[in-house]
Amino acid sequence: QVQLVESGGGLVQPGGSLRLSCAASGSIFRINAMGWYRRVPGKQRELVASITSAGNGDYAESVKGRFTISRDIAKRTVSLQMNSLKPEDTAVYYCNAEVVPSHTVRSYTYWGQGTQVTVSS
Repeated sequence: QVQLVESGGGLVQPGGSLRLSCAASGSIFRINAMGWYRRVPGKQRELVASITSAGNGDYAESVKGRFTISRDIAKRTVSLQMNSLKPEDTAVYYCNAEVVPSHTVRSYTYWGQGTQVTVSS
């Protein structure tokens, strides 16, 4: 069983910063790409940022220059540093990982439970 647990959401004023973290646990052989998605009520979930096992990051245009994704391979964690936050960044943020579980040869997509980020004055 593989689990992703997020932390770090909350309420912040416009222009402020938050750092989200996600830890993977369970019977894991390897983690490939990891990422962060977000969902606003009434809208489709969108990719915010992703990072490969080699450390190559990719970002949605709306967050480029403000958000930074990073990961620690050994600790099986991925983080999202969010700076210069805007009200339109308000959403539930979900951690995502492509995981090869132990004793298998293919990868599966796993999701965290989500953490609320609210940007408001």
